Amino acid sequence: MQEKIIILDFGSQTTQLIGRRVRELDTYCEIVPYNKFPFGDETVKGVILSGSPFSVYDENGFKVDLSGIRGKYPILGICYGAQYISYTNGGKVEPAGTREYGRAHLAAFEAGNILFKGVRENSQVWMSHGDTITAVPEDFRIIASTDKVAVAAYQIKNENVWGVQFHPEVFHTEDGARILRNFVVDVCGCKQDWSPASFIETSVARLKEQLGDDKVVLALSGGVDSSVVAVLLNRAIGKNLTCVFVDHGLLRKNEFHNVMNDYECLGLHVIGVDARAKFFRELAGISEPEQKRKIIGKGFIDVFNEEAHRIKDVKWLAQGTIYPDIIESLSITGTVIKSHHNVGGLPEKMNLRLCEPLRLLFKDEVRRVGRELGMPEHLITRHPFPGPGLAVRILGDITPEKVRILQDADDIFIQGLRDWGLYDKVWQAGVILLPVQSVGVMGDERTYERAVALRAVTSTDAMTADWAHLPYDFLGKVSGDIINKVKGVNRVTYDISSKPPATIEWE
Repeated sequence: MQEKIIILDFGSQTTQLIGRRVRELDTYCEIVPYNKFPFGDETVKGVILSGSPFSVYDENGFKVDLSGIRGKYPILGICYGAQYISYTNGGKVEPAGTREYGRAHLAAFEAGNILFKGVRENSQVWMSHGDTITAVPEDFRIIASTDKVAVAAYQIKNENVWGVQFHPEVFHTEDGARILRNFVVDVCGCKQDWSPASFIETSVARLKEQLGDDKVVLALSGGVDSSVVAVLLNRAIGKNLTCVFVDHGLLRKNEFHNVMNDYECLGLHVIGVDARAKFFRELAGISEPEQKRKIIGKGFIDVFNEEAHRIKDVKWLAQGTIYPDIIESLSITGTVIKSHHNVGGLPEKMNLRLCEPLRLLFKDEVRRVGRELGMPEHLITRHPFPGPGLAVRILGDITPEKVRILQDADDIFIQGLRDWGLYDKVWQAGVILLPVQSVGVMGDERTYERAVALRAVTSTDAMTADWAHLPYDFLGKVSGDIINKVKGVNRVTYDISSKPPATIEWE
């Protein structure tokens, strides 16, 4: 059975980053709500408590009884997690004089402590908290301090329980990966045997058991996530899988034809559906982003319902949902950031059960699995593309003419990235059609045409992203090509916003 680390999520923005760092140690982990510990799961090797936007003394803060965990599993509390363990055992947590945010250095730490094995002197750590532990309980031992924080880390005497007020999961904590390794491997005893190959073996066996001889319909999008799901399911259930790829008219230029050829090469049974007229009709006059997403989501339900009823005895709907889809759709606090068509409750409306084999994987892990499955590299490295397609890259209402303009401009941008050897250095790229027109001059004539924005970001998991610092010469070339070749565009801009506070897509 696959051993795992459980991460209790108290609502921190970096909880998923903790999960990524543990996975990078070739150790499987699962992130669960702070009050949903899987008691009885014999594969659990250790527990990490995340940070939180709340204070430990906040009436609305997330609180949980740890008595059933402490003493049974090694525990590492991070930031709020560390404060919560100390506070609930009689320690003092008080507001810091000023918010402790940013770089700090371990001025002193217990080098012989297993948590700090291999950590360098004066190592940089990253702080991000408004409260601080001012006194620890009697049976706690302070094992690290910075020049401003007396209790940077502690251990409960004679127990495998640690707390750190800094964030070892973030890049700016220089020896953070080492600290997490010390906990996961040396303390918890994890064997570091989780890999794409083991994931495939486990998933195929689980899918065979879950699905049996049932028939499955898979919603293909053309992206790497649903493509990997298709190949994984094909390996598990073969002919019982039917894939449906819908052309809603909002794909990239020539994408429907190109992707159908790719799927044929993979040996998949794929039904291609031309639903362009339906989606354009239902989106006509709609400008509000969330409403556009919901219309497209419902459109997919309608199309899949129609196709599923043509497949005798289909019982399951498979989707390429991955971790960031779930995280962004509903946070632990219940706040919807944006809806994803992948996680909108389709089975309830389609009367099908849901199968999401990749729902606990990050994008880079999906790509590793794809390579292990032997998929073509151009499919694996394909940039993420939103389910609603170009609808969320056209600010305002959708018309066939706007889609034509955006497809042509986007094709020039993406092909340019490939020609300049930049495509694989960028996480995601695309063009946004802005709801404005600008004055220009072409030849001897004054023009009043559309403006577009180029968007390109670097990232590892889509949870955070930085704008890609593309060469000026490249941007100049693309701008000139778009203006000269795309009828209806006379101005090109470049988006230099990072996530957060912006998002990757504009809508």
